[in-house]
Amino acid sequence: MSNWQLPEDFRHLHSGKVRDLYETATDTLLMVASDRISAFDFILPTIIPNKGKILTEISLFWFNRLAVPNHLISTIVPSEVAGRAIEVKKLKMLPIECVVRGYLTGSAWLEYQVNQSVCGIKLPPGLVNGSKLAAPIYTPATKAQQGDHDENISFDQSVEILGNELATQVMEISISIFNQAQQILKGAGFTLIDTKFEFGVDAAGVLTLADEALTPDSSRYCNTAEMAPDNLAPSFDKQLVRNWLLENWDKDAGTQPPELPAEIVKLTQARYQEVLDRLKQL
Repeated sequence: MSNWQLPEDFRHLHSGKVRDLYETATDTLLMVASDRISAFDFILPTIIPNKGKILTEISLFWFNRLAVPNHLISTIVPSEVAGRAIEVKKLKMLPIECVVRGYLTGSAWLEYQVNQSVCGIKLPPGLVNGSKLAAPIYTPATKAQQGDHDENISFDQSVEILGNELATQVMEISISIFNQAQQILKGAGFTLIDTKFEFGVDAAGVLTLADEALTPDSSRYCNTAEMAPDNLAPSFDKQLVRNWLLENWDKDAGTQPPELPAEIVKLTQARYQEVLDRLKQL
C-alpha cells in the first residue's frame, strides 16, 4: 500500500486507510498523507489527486490555531513527500475515536430514531435529521479495521477502556476543540456539523492531539449561509463519494467498491480544496 521512495533511514511501520507511517532515525515518526480515499470503512480503488497535500495543509492550519497540545514536530521532510508529510511525536495512542456532534445526523440520527438517544445520551423528542443540538455532545467510538465498522459506544464504556480520569479529560478536550473550531470557522462562513479526533499520550504523560485535525476526511463542514432549521446544507467532505457508492454498489454484498467516475473525483477534490482556500483567508 505504501510506495514512497524514501531514504533508507525511514522504516515503514504501518499503512492505514489514508496515511502511511514511518519511523525516523531520531526515533520520531514521519506521517505521510496519501491521495487514497475511504468510505464505509473500505479503501477505494480511485485516488483523489492532491488530496494528501490538502489534508496536510488543513491539519497544519488547525495545529497552529488550536489551544491544545498536538503531535507536530516539524514540516521539514524528505523531498519525495514534501507538502504531504509531517514529522510527529511518538505517542501511546488511545484505542477510541473521539467524536463531537453539534447537529443530529449520520449514525447519530439512525440511533436516535431507535431510542431517542445517542451513545447513551438522552435527547429531546421530536428532533429530525439535521436538528441543531442544544450543546455539542461527545459520542466516542471504537476503532475499526478495514472493512469493519466503527462502533459507537457510551461514555461509561469509554471509562471502562481508558479509566475515569483519562476518559473525562478526553471528553472535555474534545468538546473544547470543537467549540474553538466552531468560533474560528465563523470567519470562513462555515458551520461545523461534527468531527472526529484521535489522541495519544506522550512520554511526559500529556494528552496530545494526533493524526489529523478537522479535515474534510474527519469533519462535516457546511456553508452557514445555506443552513436552515432542521435542514443541513450540502457538506464539504466525501459525502459525494458516499452518495455515489450507495447508488452504484451494494456495500453489504461482500464485493470490493468500484472505481469512482471522473466527475465525482473532480467534484470531491474541488470541495476539499475550497475548505483549504477559505481557511487560508482567515
